[in-house]
Amino acid sequence: MKNYHLFLGITITTLLLLNCNNNDKRADGYGNFEATEITVSAESNGKLMQFNINEGDVVSKDVFVGYVDTIPLHLQREQLKTSKDILRSKSRGVLSQIDVLKSQLNTAAINKQRLDNMFKDNAATQKHLDDINGEINVINQQIKSIETQNSPLVNELKSIDIQITQLDHMIGKCKIINPISGTVLTTYAEPNEVAAFGKPLYKIADLKTMQLRVFVSETQLAKLKIGDEVNIKIDDGDTMKSYSGIVSWIASEAEFTPKIIQTKEERVSLVYAVKVDVENDGGIKIGMPAEMWLKEK
Repeated sequence: MKNYHLFLGITITTLLLLNCNNNDKRADGYGNFEATEITVSAESNGKLMQFNINEGDVVSKDVFVGYVDTIPLHLQREQLKTSKDILRSKSRGVLSQIDVLKSQLNTAAINKQRLDNMFKDNAATQKHLDDINGEINVINQQIKSIETQNSPLVNELKSIDIQITQLDHMIGKCKIINPISGTVLTTYAEPNEVAAFGKPLYKIADLKTMQLRVFVSETQLAKLKIGDEVNIKIDDGDTMKSYSGIVSWIASEAEFTPKIIQTKEERVSLVYAVKVDVENDGGIKIGMPAEMWLKEK
């Protein structure tokens, strides 16, 4: 009986020691979950004619979610098109004069060729040649003069084309296109409000894959490399819920341990930041604390 009590006492002591050792075991890294948040801002000034987005909405990439009033820009565009039509009409009138003169120049050139042949056969005089050459010179000068008159019209037409292109670009910027697939975290505007260039409209983030930013010591760093699979644990009531994560980034330089997650003694330690990608089942939120546990190799 005495031996039985001695054996029972040793067994209970051993279990208690093992239990204490397990409880004292600490995670290999501590941190908080992050997500890539994008703030979508207005790219033009005007009234928000449509803005179909609410907090919590899951929105796909490149989806049209609203637009800023484009009527003033369209009116400017129509005004420029009218000015362009007027200039084109003027330019066509000038070009038609040039066409007439070029036709005359062509006729004069044919006459000159004939007179050259006749002069060789002594059927024409030098005066005839001088007259036709003078006529050709006059026509060329007239063409140059009219082309000079048309040059400002051509430049003005090019300027109007550039202005129309700029307005088309500005009208395109009035459309609010969602940049990434994700969940709307916050909205900052409502329909019929006046938007200004750079004013935030809403914030969106892809919550399907979360990034856990943890800090590890130099000794732990030797056991980690990008692509490694690790265990991630978060609080789940009285227990811990586990996820599988993949190391996606490791800092190249050390930094002091953040105060928010370590003891007073460890705050002066140098550690390395590590990011771990974790597939979110809906239970992970931005800012949620978590632990990282290395897998035995």
